Amino acid sequence: MRTFKVSSVLVWGAVAFFLVNLLALIATVVVNSFARSWFDTWLPTEYTLGRYAEAWQEFGLLQVLIVTVIVALAVVVVSVLVGVPAAYALARRNFPFKRVLMLLFLLPILIPPITYGIPLATVLYKFHIAGSLAGVILVNLVPSVPFVIMVMTPFIEQIDPRIEAAARMCGAKTGAIFARIIGPLLVPGMLAASILVLVRTVGMFELTFLVQGPESSTLVVALYTAVSAAGIRSQQAVDAMAVIYTLSMVVLLVVGLRFINPTQLVSAVREEPRD
Repeated sequence: MRTFKVSSVLVWGAVAFFLVNLLALIATVVVNSFARSWFDTWLPTEYTLGRYAEAWQEFGLLQVLIVTVIVALAVVVVSVLVGVPAAYALARRNFPFKRVLMLLFLLPILIPPITYGIPLATVLYKFHIAGSLAGVILVNLVPSVPFVIMVMTPFIEQIDPRIEAAARMCGAKTGAIFARIIGPLLVPGMLAASILVLVRTVGMFELTFLVQGPESSTLVVALYTAVSAAGIRSQQAVDAMAVIYTLSMVVLLVVGLRFINPTQLVSAVREEPRD
């Protein structure tokens, strides 16, 4: 007869308790977002889609979504354009204080964003950049560029440098080597880094909240403002906004997990057949 350890039962019981409470919380928010009203009953007595229309108009979700998409795409493009060449230099070159530089790149990823976000926001307010779309993009680049460097550096290290040396011996210029050899090999890694930066930027609250203005608020900050700001708001409309935000994050994560697996991509490069 198979025996069960008490510790295993306790662990699985704690996990099940956590999951049940988490699913109950999510289900409550989703159901409430479709309710016309919900008081003192197990389920709402009437359902409607009007709360989503109410949230769309009251919180200006169209403008918020447009700003969120612009900020996320701008951060992704700039992070890749800056981070990939920097990662290539770190992977291929040895120079003094290289380890110190790598540690500096790690700091914005390891430490909480609020610790450097406040002095960074102070600088941006001093130069009148905070409160604008450019300020929100700049502040989100601080952790995103090092993140791309950290993702791309081990990926580039897996590419055999003898491939580049062989191309140079055949007369290929630096531009041609990057365009025809290194670039195609780096596309999967850049795609992985882009998806991860996109998810991180859409969900970044602390840095965006510190420098956002009336015309540069992203979805996660607008959701916080809808919950905490003064005034009377329909709880169902706030929950509808929360459902929209959660669905956008779930879609991004599903797309990322469906097409991106950095570990497999690195293995694929490592197993690339050599001529």
